[in-house]
Amino acid sequence: MSTPNVSHSVTIRAELNHKPGVLGRLTTAIGEAGGNILGLDLVEITGDIICRDITILAIDADHAQELRRVAENVEGVHVKSVLDRTFRMHLHGKIEVVGKNPIQNRDDLSMAYTPGVARVCLEIAKKPVEVHNYTIKANTVAVVTDGTAVLGLGNIGPYAAMPVMEGKAQLFKEFGGVDAFPICLNVTSTEQLIDAVEMLEPTFGGINLEDIAAPRCFEVEEELKRRLDIPVFHDDQHGTAVVVLAALRNAMIVVDKKLTDLTVTIAGAGAAGVAIAKILKNAGVPNIIVTDRHGAIFDGRQNLGGAKDWLAENTNRDRRHGSTGDVMAGADVFIGVSGPGTVTREDVVKMGSKPIVFGLANPIPEILPEQLEGIAAVVATGRSDYPNQINNVLCFPGIFRGALDAAATTITESMKLAAADAIASAVSEAEISPYYIVPSVFNKSVAIQVASRVAEAARREGVTRQM
Repeated sequence: MSTPNVSHSVTIRAELNHKPGVLGRLTTAIGEAGGNILGLDLVEITGDIICRDITILAIDADHAQELRRVAENVEGVHVKSVLDRTFRMHLHGKIEVVGKNPIQNRDDLSMAYTPGVARVCLEIAKKPVEVHNYTIKANTVAVVTDGTAVLGLGNIGPYAAMPVMEGKAQLFKEFGGVDAFPICLNVTSTEQLIDAVEMLEPTFGGINLEDIAAPRCFEVEEELKRRLDIPVFHDDQHGTAVVVLAALRNAMIVVDKKLTDLTVTIAGAGAAGVAIAKILKNAGVPNIIVTDRHGAIFDGRQNLGGAKDWLAENTNRDRRHGSTGDVMAGADVFIGVSGPGTVTREDVVKMGSKPIVFGLANPIPEILPEQLEGIAAVVATGRSDYPNQINNVLCFPGIFRGALDAAATTITESMKLAAADAIASAVSEAEISPYYIVPSVFNKSVAIQVASRVAEAARREGVTRQM
């Protein structure tokens, strides 16, 4: 990122001489050094010293340190401390467990714990399905990772993955009312990961797999879906795919095209790329071409294996060869889930009329929106500082809320399609524009609508538990 942002914001606590001009010189120096002052707060006044907290948006960690040095060099200013606001938010974790019913007297204790709890235990022992009624299993999801593919950071391990999984759990609660807990597993094999999650099943009503590297993620999800009778959902695959489909549905209104007439090029054949290809095919998109670092995937290409075999058999009907740029020629839509700089402005110029470009690599997309001015009809990214952010938070809280509400035993393709329809419909046709094809992530009604549609689809398919 090249502009000041909240991810690198700091609060400088400084003592200023109580004289005219000191505060002005300090704020001017910070501004000239590229800092964006978000707030000025008075802490205390002691004699001829004023203590203030200055909250500043910085570009990165090095820039934050530079801002500290700039402040220290202002005459009449003494910097007492610098607080990194992001690290402060994570101090001692971002989530906590609280009781739903206060224990204030002997009666409360007797029902919540011994001896009253024994009656509930025996009821569940007699009829195990009641665990979904009388324990946290009814509303609790495990957010599981092995730390092998965390955000854009790669294989940083289960300990370093914890802050991300905590954040995911917080989003579950905030947007879906779902209690979620981070489970970061120190495992070395696919089978260990599968076995560990299977052993967690008595506690949780759903499993959200997260940041597990491909191709392991495919096997883990499929095997857990086979073994468990609770919903298992790999968000990096299906959450991204659902939101992409929702955005594409509304983009069709902007360009006056139909899904059933599209040619779509997808750059990236990892977890997200495969899932996007599958959901678009299920939605009726007739021609999908997926590329990896070696170019287009087609039936007959050597040395594929795993999920790429499915891509070879089910996409690229004309068996086109070549690089990502080559197969973008004439395409209606480009979807990038690969890395920065994958495509050029010239590649987009060669696309069909009114091209749609979703560059979803984070933090730097396959091509920056400013490079597409005057060419692309609709542009989306995975970033919050551009319009049309493709963000999984629009999907996973509502999907699990709906699955839990319906007592679903799995998450099916029709449930995912229902979620995409719900997200798309959260933007009315009158509101849809090139810069507004998906709802805001802060629109709390989205999760409610997704949950309702997902639960309805689960009941219609008959994948619900008989309580």
